[in-house]
Amino acid sequence: MNPVRRDMTPLPDLLHDEARGGPVRQRRPVYVDLLPPCNAGCPAGENIQAWLALAQAGEYEQAWRVLTADNPLPAVHGRVCYHPCESACNRAHLDSPISIHGVERFLGDLALERRWMFDPPPAPTGRRVLVIGAGPSGLSAAYHLARLGHQVKIYDAGDEPGGMMRYGIPAYRLPREVLGAEIARIAALGVVFRTGHQVHDLEDERRAGGFDAVFVAVGAHLSKRVDIPAREAGRIVDAVTLLRSVAAGERPAIGRRVAVYGGGNTAMDAARVARRLGATEAVIVYRRTRAQMPAHAEEADDAEREGVKINWLRTIQAFDGPELTVEVMELDETGRPVPTGHTETLAADTLVLALGQRADTAFLQGVPGVEFGPDGTVVVSPTFMTGCPGVFAGGDMVPAERTVTVGVGHGRKAARHINAYLHGLPARTPPKHPVAEFDMLHPWYFGDTGRREQAERESAARVTDFAEVVAGLDESAARFEAGRCLSCGNCFECDGCLGACPEDAVIKLGPGNRYRFDYDRCTGCGTCFTQCPVHAIEMFPEVPR
Repeated sequence: MNPVRRDMTPLPDLLHDEARGGPVRQRRPVYVDLLPPCNAGCPAGENIQAWLALAQAGEYEQAWRVLTADNPLPAVHGRVCYHPCESACNRAHLDSPISIHGVERFLGDLALERRWMFDPPPAPTGRRVLVIGAGPSGLSAAYHLARLGHQVKIYDAGDEPGGMMRYGIPAYRLPREVLGAEIARIAALGVVFRTGHQVHDLEDERRAGGFDAVFVAVGAHLSKRVDIPAREAGRIVDAVTLLRSVAAGERPAIGRRVAVYGGGNTAMDAARVARRLGATEAVIVYRRTRAQMPAHAEEADDAEREGVKINWLRTIQAFDGPELTVEVMELDETGRPVPTGHTETLAADTLVLALGQRADTAFLQGVPGVEFGPDGTVVVSPTFMTGCPGVFAGGDMVPAERTVTVGVGHGRKAARHINAYLHGLPARTPPKHPVAEFDMLHPWYFGDTGRREQAERESAARVTDFAEVVAGLDESAARFEAGRCLSCGNCFECDGCLGACPEDAVIKLGPGNRYRFDYDRCTGCGTCFTQCPVHAIEMFPEVPR
């Protein structure tokens, strides 16, 4: 892939090989822009490196505006995103990844504190879009469509918008006032919410509202179930119902001993909620190993810190409350769990089933052209359109990892394609720069700097209430973390090339404008290239003209 500038226009025709004709006279340097691995790893499509640079400079509002150009929920994401950007961060090869989510939360919280609002949308296009589902994907799509000038209305079956962010993520991870404030900012763009409204006939709703397009983003609110022999004394509930009731302010009686069946993030949340509801013993039963669990490792770690015990390689055979019979499993040669015939007995007053969820797609069954996969998810094209023209789908309804960040990314991408559809334009996916890998950098420029960690409540105090567990970074720590960014693949005006060039062929263009090469002076020695810490310079063979 040829390197490209930030504006994605091709570089001058400097790439050359003998097969294209003409001997290579010399090599000459060219400034390039590569794709930082954090940007590449962000499912929401954020320009992380750009807003980190602004945060480092103390330009917090501008950083927030660059961030929210892609993601309208930074205070939410700074709390609940599993930050795959940090897993991709090149800084991990030096000391530790940048706390990207910590800086994102700082910017999101600062925006709420200072009441920053989105810029008003442009002149109305006259096009109307219906969004079904007010979860992360639906909110994201509505936000981006509204900023393009379209009139957007969201229908949601819940009493309040937010989807699983409101009814599935406990308040100790995501305070409801934070969620509500960021949703209110989307509503201020003119997005209309109709809550408590469940859609039964999509085509009828589309006709009645005069909608030109529809984006369906119903969350996975329906629990998968399994038949477990149980006597009347055994109380069995599903995790989604438990979490939803607690989110609504209820405090269901679950007894002192609670068992949770499953190994995903919902199972971890259910067990942690059980501890806060008064359970002195909370145990998770999962049929595979820790390495095979679908839950993120930090979720399991947090659960164990709060006193939750996890029984790996176990399946439930029967629940005769207060006794739970489990069978010990072992892995076969392929790594799959197989029964051993050996059983154990655990004590449990309540059994919580957390075996996965699915989206309710019944209202789409009669829509012409809409197809479903074997797992019940909706089949969509790369543009997120279903087989029915003008009907798009994303989030939990389509095959993908079910996280808030993935949902927001779906909404952003779908909005771009919906906009193209409404204007009769071809669907296009913009090209991407090559990724700046660690071995392309010259890390000698950067010293070792320890990561600033976020404070957390003591484990014993956590389980007494639903107050937020993890605190945010203060301004000093957030700015320090932003300053740890290596600016992988993009010039940050360190003046290294300016000082290193023996021919004075590098011309500084002023703050924010970088440099240019004077090729009449340049000899192609490559000194600028070898000293550039971030690989913002590449050497290309020059073809004589």
